Amino acid sequence: MLGSTGDGGWLFWRVVACGRRSGGSKRQVSLFILCVFVCQSAAETLRYSLAEEMERDSFVANITNDLGVAPSQLAARKARVVSEGNEQLFRLNQNTGVLTVKESLDREEICPQSDTCTLFFKIFFENPLQLIRGEVEIRDVNDNSPVFPEKEMVLEILETTPPGSRFPLESAQDKDVGSNGLQNYSLGSNPHFSLALGTRKGGAKYAELVLERQLDREEQRELNLLLTATDGGSPPRSGTAQIRIVVLDANDNIPVFSREVYEVRLAENSPPGLLAVRVTAADPDEGSYGKVRYAFTQTSERARQLFELNPATGEIRVSGNLDFEEAENHEMMVRATDGGGLSAHCKVQVEVLDVNDNAPEIALTSLTASIPEDAPPRTVVALFSVRDRDSGDNGRMECAIDGDLPFSLTPTFDNYYELRTNAALDRERTAEYNITITAMDWGKARLSSRKSIFVQISDVNDNPPEFTQEVYTMLVTENNSPMLRIGSVNATDADAGKNARISYALVRQEGKEQPDVSVNSENGDVYILRPLDYEEVRAFEVAVRAADGGSPPLSAQAVLRVVVRDENDNAPVVLHPAPDGSAAAGELVPRWAPAGYLVAKVVAVDADAGQNAWLSYELAKATEPALFRVGLHSGEVRTARAVAERDAPRQRLVVLVRDRGQPPRSATATLGIALVHGFSDAHLRVSEEAPAPEPDGALTLYLITSLACVSALFLATAVAVVVVKVRRARRREAETLPTFPKAATESDAGSLSRSYVYDVCFAAGTVNSEFRFLRPLFPCFPAGLPPGQGEQRSSVCSQEAANLGEEGDWAAQGRAPLSEDTGPRPEEAACTANRGMKVNVSCDQNPWLTHQ
Repeated sequence: MLGSTGDGGWLFWRVVACGRRSGGSKRQVSLFILCVFVCQSAAETLRYSLAEEMERDSFVANITNDLGVAPSQLAARKARVVSEGNEQLFRLNQNTGVLTVKESLDREEICPQSDTCTLFFKIFFENPLQLIRGEVEIRDVNDNSPVFPEKEMVLEILETTPPGSRFPLESAQDKDVGSNGLQNYSLGSNPHFSLALGTRKGGAKYAELVLERQLDREEQRELNLLLTATDGGSPPRSGTAQIRIVVLDANDNIPVFSREVYEVRLAENSPPGLLAVRVTAADPDEGSYGKVRYAFTQTSERARQLFELNPATGEIRVSGNLDFEEAENHEMMVRATDGGGLSAHCKVQVEVLDVNDNAPEIALTSLTASIPEDAPPRTVVALFSVRDRDSGDNGRMECAIDGDLPFSLTPTFDNYYELRTNAALDRERTAEYNITITAMDWGKARLSSRKSIFVQISDVNDNPPEFTQEVYTMLVTENNSPMLRIGSVNATDADAGKNARISYALVRQEGKEQPDVSVNSENGDVYILRPLDYEEVRAFEVAVRAADGGSPPLSAQAVLRVVVRDENDNAPVVLHPAPDGSAAAGELVPRWAPAGYLVAKVVAVDADAGQNAWLSYELAKATEPALFRVGLHSGEVRTARAVAERDAPRQRLVVLVRDRGQPPRSATATLGIALVHGFSDAHLRVSEEAPAPEPDGALTLYLITSLACVSALFLATAVAVVVVKVRRARRREAETLPTFPKAATESDAGSLSRSYVYDVCFAAGTVNSEFRFLRPLFPCFPAGLPPGQGEQRSSVCSQEAANLGEEGDWAAQGRAPLSEDTGPRPEEAACTANRGMKVNVSCDQNPWLTHQ
């Protein structure tokens, strides 16, 4: 049944409803009444009663009716019941509000030494947090019969014992309490004894055997009586014991204790074997009648387990583990019996002193395992209780949190504490906390216990992505393939889970064309969508956004700059002379023009950049290759020598313009040059007309043939003279000069080959070519050849080399020196471009060779 209720929430809504109906003028009065009722409800308790030995899941109460709340609020507010202690005895159905027992309850097992048995529990509500206390009284059921410690009690009574003498009997034990406990003793009918009942200080009943008529051993040596103990249950239960009375011969002195009551104080941590007290009884009789022996009587079974009595000396020692929390006092009856059967009794009272031997116990009631990092300060994380079974200062406790953590403890009620946050949390700094709570009592030797609570901080999307660079510069070569990967952008997010999942995208700008680049949304790879042309666009910039997967998502931007690298995909373009112009309408050069005379300038451009646009100019083809030269970098066409009368009046030059790309690209420009004596109109008109056939063509042929014959004759004579001179010189120096090997491979020191091959290139279109004789090339004696006997070897290599340097090939032809331009000669250009003829000339031994 319900004793009183304490639902603060129900009162709260009732008062609020009243306040709304009464209007704003009565709001202050309503709030005052609300505070009074809430404060009062916090102190009230739900009280129920339940008979023991009820079946499992037996009904205790319906708390929704007692508290006046709807059953739906129990589940919504996560109502739950918590029993005191480690074992949970009750169960609360959140759907119906029915409170039931989890197991069958045995009052004698739960409260073995208490007349009343009350179980305490608490009902917790969340949102908002609320606690309601409850008590369940376990009603006793008469399920235990009185039991005597011994089925037979033996009393030795002297026959001279006077009537009226009393003899204590062993008390029966009944585990039930109240009316179901032991209520009465009865004795079977007999002529000598009656039964006297008494009640001790604690309410326990005991029986004494009263001698009504003096015994006569000669008449009857033993008497057997039946003692019955009856409880007050319905129906009553009973237990019996036999009393066997042995009649002894006369013994006129009984033992006498020095004190009727012995009081002892022992600490609960007293070790076994410790002497608690020594009882002594004296008997003036002699012989066996004066010898006293001690024994426990009318003593509980638990006391007999904790204490041991020496029957000969009367010493009572500790034999078990005393526990103040189990029982604070123990009472024992000691009987001293002499050899004649006479006995006396004394009482021993032991008070157990509390010792700080129990550490505090921490019981976790509620725990929020994960809290968001943006939880405000003072957020409740856990609720727990602390209990110490000791008493006094030994049972007083204090709690604290180990370490410097953003949490604090707030005491609530009945040794309950709330674990709250006291500062802002940051998951990126600390993702989880292992909170250790220490509970310590106030005893002299302070005991403590610890409880670890693991709290995980859940992530909140409070960190935007961050790019590793503010500006990403990527290079791509023009004429690239479509969907070419040129690099990647990367951003990081300090959050976790989906809040750290980053996706990439280009920022679209209104009014601008869609860029030729794309970004992989998952990994940030950058791709070029189509081929680029350096000549159209050399660089462009786009904005890249990185957004996380939070709600709402956070983002950051970076600049992606794509630089297009040039490729040699454009050939040089000749601006001057015009590509569509005629070579015949070219430049006029006077016959008196000296070497280095500026004839014209070839102008060309290249749409590429850098090295691909660096142009060089070469004379690829000319009517007179030796007459003109082209500046390598300037494109200026100048005379390489003074114009001679024999030079053809009309010259045609092909200038090759080449860039430095890989591979190089080139273009050609054609120049028409007319050699004139003056710049009159007549000359101009003649120069524009087509050239007439030369009338002296046959004469020129005769002159060339004659020159060839004379040259051949001269060459043969020169060769003969040289051979004669060389043979004579060899005969003179036969004894000093070393012998040459027949082949270059026969000499260990090395020598020149007897034949040489010269590659001579003639420019295409060259009509007049001639050979000239050079000095003979003497062999150089290797430095490693040994000198002859008595002779010293002299080398003529250096002198001859000097002579050859002074009278070289080009000097022998009388060619004028070139200007500052260091470009290739026209002949070499023609050779390089494979536009001329290649002539192989072989010379045996010491050749004479010139070419033009």
